[in-house]
Amino acid sequence: MDQMITVHEAAYADKSTLRNLLELYKYDFSEFDPEDDLNENGLYEYMYLDHYWTEEGRHPFLFRVGGKLAGFALVRRLDMQNEFPVYEMAEFFILKKYRRSGAGQQAAFELFDRLPGKWKVAEMETNVPAQRFWRKVIEQYTDGQFEEIREEGWDGPIQVFVAAKR
Repeated sequence: MDQMITVHEAAYADKSTLRNLLELYKYDFSEFDPEDDLNENGLYEYMYLDHYWTEEGRHPFLFRVGGKLAGFALVRRLDMQNEFPVYEMAEFFILKKYRRSGAGQQAAFELFDRLPGKWKVAEMETNVPAQRFWRKVIEQYTDGQFEEIREEGWDGPIQVFVAAKR
């Protein structure tokens, strides 16, 4: 990849930009989630977007490559275990033109470094490309020190690992 990806915490003023990127993400994701349909206005909408500025423990991020928007991540803290945060990658998106360039891995590594703690990254059973991506990224980030689990109520694998600033 020619240029480094930069990761910025999204300000409230960035909410409409994030909303627009979420539409692209949900469109891409629709092939894996048959229950995600357009509303009557032709939008997917993301019902939890406002929560990222109103609830503690939610972190919205925007990614840029060469100053141009390249994607986003929505991370939420699930809980605290012995003063140790547990984070979940709620949503993660890289525009198609930046995929397979290392941008997604760079962004993921940056997020893990910024938010040290226990992490859970889940993929839908039907989203095989995401499973391949996350297994590879987490394998490299943790040097193989992760566990893959299944949980009641989620149809797909979940990688669990500890992120510590490197």
